[in-house]
Amino acid sequence: MIALLTSLHWWQWLVFAVALAALETLIPGAVMIWFAASAALIGLLLVVIPMPWQWQWVLWAVLGLAAMFWYRGYKRTRPDYSEQPTLNQRGLQYVGQSFELVEPIENGSGKVRIGDGVWKVSGPALAAGTVVRVTGADGAVLAVQKAE
Repeated sequence: MIALLTSLHWWQWLVFAVALAALETLIPGAVMIWFAASAALIGLLLVVIPMPWQWQWVLWAVLGLAAMFWYRGYKRTRPDYSEQPTLNQRGLQYVGQSFELVEPIENGSGKVRIGDGVWKVSGPALAAGTVVRVTGADGAVLAVQKAE
């Protein structure tokens, strides 16, 4: 095993890069991809510049860590932005809207009709037919209060 690690050729670094890139799909967090890019760069450098195996491994580690920390700093200053932040959080899309209770809120639980569906709601005791405003959502349960 030591003999393999001390005599890597350029193509072996490229295979190592592909393997690390594949691992990125199993280990989320944008970590392995930077080490994969570093391994690919080492492989390409070895085509042009021969270097001792110790330098190959040190350069691989330094480049991988530098790229990872650069990316994390970059993402911290430029967070992801979405024009539809509640796209997959349907309950939050109803916050601020008013609906009529189809079942009274008793013991903190009732139901409202939204479109062609019925949603469970939580809030203070209110009679059926009362107009309520959605103030929040906890999963598929909407938090409501009496609309004014």
